[in-house]
Amino acid sequence: MNATALAVRLLTERPRPRGIAGWRHAHWLAVGTVCLGAFLGQLDASVIALVFPALGRHFDAGFAAVEWVALAYLLVLVALLAPIGWLSDLVGRKTMYIAGFAVFGLSSLCAGFAGSLWILVGCRAVQAVGAAMMQANSVALVARGVPEHAMRRALGIQAAAQGLGLALGPSVGGLLVEHASWQWVFWVNVPIGALGIVAGWYLLPRTRTEHVRTEHVRTEHARTERTTMDRAAVVPRPRGPRRPREKAPRFDFPGMLLITGATTALLLALSTASGLPLPGWLVAVLLVVAAVLTQALVRQEQRAARPILAPGLVNTPGVRSGLVVALIGYLLLFCPLVLGPVLLTGAGVSTAGAGLVITLLPAAFALAATVGGGLLPRGWSDVTRCRFGALLAGAGLLLFAVLPVSGGVSAAPLLVAGYGLGLLLPANNALVMRAIPAACSAVGGGMVNMARSLGTALGMALSVLGVHLAGAASGGRTVLLVLAGVAAAAAVLARPARRGPFPKRD
Repeated sequence: MNATALAVRLLTERPRPRGIAGWRHAHWLAVGTVCLGAFLGQLDASVIALVFPALGRHFDAGFAAVEWVALAYLLVLVALLAPIGWLSDLVGRKTMYIAGFAVFGLSSLCAGFAGSLWILVGCRAVQAVGAAMMQANSVALVARGVPEHAMRRALGIQAAAQGLGLALGPSVGGLLVEHASWQWVFWVNVPIGALGIVAGWYLLPRTRTEHVRTEHVRTEHARTERTTMDRAAVVPRPRGPRRPREKAPRFDFPGMLLITGATTALLLALSTASGLPLPGWLVAVLLVVAAVLTQALVRQEQRAARPILAPGLVNTPGVRSGLVVALIGYLLLFCPLVLGPVLLTGAGVSTAGAGLVITLLPAAFALAATVGGGLLPRGWSDVTRCRFGALLAGAGLLLFAVLPVSGGVSAAPLLVAGYGLGLLLPANNALVMRAIPAACSAVGGGMVNMARSLGTALGMALSVLGVHLAGAASGGRTVLLVLAGVAAAAAVLARPARRGPFPKRD
């Protein structure tokens, strides 16, 4: 078999086995496969902070250099989510999702064998390519493979899988670093990735085939439940004059490059100020570059046919403030994940113990995001939930900053902060998506994901900056106090959703 034939074979999506495709509960197997990728991505996102001290000792590097193991991953993820989503429409979402598991697993294997810090950073960048291939397709795979009546439940299960990965990350990382080595934090991804490849191949429905032109409803059951590509029937092309095919707008690659460049320049400036071994004057230069690229991005998005950051959507009442709140929410979530281990280990808590304590933050977040809203009064609107959640998160971070740092005392503030964030972010996302017309939901969802990733990156960078400027103990507490104020600002920014003047889907 030559290379071309092999490539065609790999890029051609295969149907599920008939026994699986014909089972009336087969869609839950597809949801389980998507949950595997959601779990893996969030596990990797939250586990990395526990490895920073071990990486610094192993590679004899400062905190500002080590943080790029996380920042490189986030930057590539921000840059590639939108273009990979666009490419997946051409290649097939099932194919891209399975390939994401392969890229993620192989790069994780290589990361464990990295001989230098910057080789490890490169492996993490490749790892982010695999993560983007999974994240850009997860919701679409659920939407295509699940009946309409089960959609809400399926997306809730996927969110729970993300929360479980986020919650287990710190404890798993702490145990692996203390009882094995930092390499196992990456190697643990390999068997999960292999399982994902096998599950995706056999359990996910096809999303693109050459001979299927449209989905066809065969039975009354299929009319009430969303059919998948595995059950599609060939529909003959109607006779008559052909309409001229409209040329689809090209993807906004200049916008993607400008976003990546501006974000990288800003994070490099923060890292240089945090002790990265680069000339001090470079901070000012990088900040100017970030400002210039941001201005160029605004102009590019105003004239692009298919912009990544649609100016019309951003200016819709409730959307701009909602995106800022989404960024703040993930900044509030990931700053303590970086600062917590530093403060706790500095107070004499073991790495494994610090991981277990920090786990309480994402665990409370996941619990509140899935079922925590049931404890609130039924009449509360999403705006009220946002404001209450933001204030609760700010109170938890304030207590974490002022109370003595120990395994027992620090647990309660982290639970409060995590629970507040679990109320804030889902309600805020609902406000944003409600303000965006259905026809623009894909672009809106991409902007929310971008705000989330940028908030995560800034949370890590600002944490390291605070520790560098004022030391681990006082610097960490100062950052937490600032975050408490930022949480109060998020409560003020929460706005009711109002639809902008965009066309609605028929």
